[in-house]
Amino acid sequence: MSAPSVVVLDYGSGNVHSAVKALELAGANVSLTRNAGEAQEADGLLLPGVGSFAAVMAALVESRGNQIVDRRLAGGRPVLGICVGMQVLFERGVERGVDTEGMGEWPGTVDRLRSPILPHMGWNTVTAPEGTALFNGIEDERFYFVHSYGAQDWSLTGTAPIAEPLVTWADHGGRFVAAVENGPLTATQFHPEKSGEAGIRLLANWLRTLR
Repeated sequence: MSAPSVVVLDYGSGNVHSAVKALELAGANVSLTRNAGEAQEADGLLLPGVGSFAAVMAALVESRGNQIVDRRLAGGRPVLGICVGMQVLFERGVERGVDTEGMGEWPGTVDRLRSPILPHMGWNTVTAPEGTALFNGIEDERFYFVHSYGAQDWSLTGTAPIAEPLVTWADHGGRFVAAVENGPLTATQFHPEKSGEAGIRLLANWLRTLR
């Protein structure tokens, strides 16, 4: 069986080269591009994101990366968001008094974590739900986080024939969304590409869902 093709969206934000290397180690045939045609045709699309919610959204809009993601999801084509690439999938983000409209794939607001110690930086465990494909076999592993903001509530529910979204939680002064599996749309607040062997195994799990 040939390796699945994955495009890492190069829109000017994110640790793209580390993501490319991690996906290759996980077994993907990877390209780094902002070309819409290539991004639409790939088996999977990875949306990275580092920095502020507002800056990432501005870069996505300027490069039309948001349209690429929308079109893929409209066609049921898999997308994986990482870190701020996950956060911008929500309706809005509030950082340092700046209220920014997100992509609106999920309801909810990304705002400052409740912990007195920020950023949340380093290794942490997660609580994955039953039926998870993303964390299959690595439910008890630790993953690497670097963030001060996150989604701390989840309100979207599934209605037939759409399956219930699978939400994974982590805790840092209060619980926050660490990952979501929602049909073709998957995302992690942590960085798989910085999470060692556990991160590679998680990416391999995602690649298996593309086949």
